[in-house]
This record gives sequence, C-alpha cells and structure tokens, in this order.
Amino acid sequence: MTEITRLPRPVLSEWEWQYEAACRELPTEMFFHPDGERGPRRRNRENAAKAVCFSCPVIKQCREHALKVQEPYGIWGGLTEDERLEIITGRPVQRDYTEYTAS
Repeated sequence: MTEITRLPRPVLSEWEWQYEAACRELPTEMFFHPDGERGPRRRNRENAAKAVCFSCPVIKQCREHALKVQEPYGIWGGLTEDERLEIITGRPVQRDYTEYTAS
C-alpha cells in the first residue's frame, strides 16, 4: 500500500507540473503493467512509456515526485518500479522478464 504521508500537500503549486506532462492525454495502461505481464511485451510497453517520458518537459519533477513518495507502480519520470527501488535502496533489483509459459 502506498504511504500517503509522503505525498505533497494539497496545494496547487505542488501538483501544477502535471498539467504539462506529455503523458497527460495518453492511456494509463501504457505506463502501468497488467497483472502477469512479462518478457518482450513488458519490455516493449516500458520502452514506449519511457520514450514519452524522455520527450516530456516535466520529467525532472515527475521523477523527483516518484522517488520522494516512493511510487510503487508504473513508469514515472522515465523510471520503472525496479529502477526507482534501486535508487531508493541503493541495491540492484533482480528482474524477471522471462515469458510465462504453461507446462
């Protein structure tokens, strides 16, 4: 569960940067993976989301927000959940991108 005590106060200036976000009009599914998504499909979705982030005028603010509040899900500021966790903890995260196959 997200720790909401780390969220900025409900003051417009704290959230205003989101109005300029490149992702604002895009589907959220592009930035948040569905349950069980793995392998090339997940990498491709993450890469497409990151491409949007890297063209965004507020990538810095978005990344700072995600790290500050420790966003647990989605692509924020061009970083995946695992990449943010590595920055926060200072330790590498084991990624499992293997494609799920039923035996």
